Amino acid sequence: MQQSRAALAERIAERRDGGGDPRALVGEMRRSVLLVPVADGGLWSVRSGGVRWICGFTDESALARFALHHGPGDRPMDYAALLGARIVDEIVPALGEPAGLAVDIATDEGSMFFPPVVGIVPDAVAVDAGAAAAGGRP
Repeated sequence: MQQSRAALAERIAERRDGGGDPRALVGEMRRSVLLVPVADGGLWSVRSGGVRWICGFTDESALARFALHHGPGDRPMDYAALLGARIVDEIVPALGEPAGLAVDIATDEGSMFFPPVVGIVPDAVAVDAGAAAAGGRP
């Protein structure tokens, strides 16, 4: 499990440096177990740009950086360990609004966003599904 998380962080670094294969990055995200903070009986998320972003972290240190600013004070932050594929295939569609996955958002130069588009989330909830069906899919 830890090896999978490290692989995702490496793929993110490759993409942020302008290299790597975007499809390989998405595949690695889907295979990785992410730590997702839990608050008020649900997964911690934030809305920005008309999208609800579920926040996931590749390891405990990335989660701890986030918890310093958003955690419940002096108590440990509760979290769920979820497969990336489960987040984008099951949880995102169940939200009923445009939603994506934000990984390691508290890590300078290490975050990555997986938006609600075809190829990341199911076509039925992708915001660009109409464009992809019309031939706009790369």
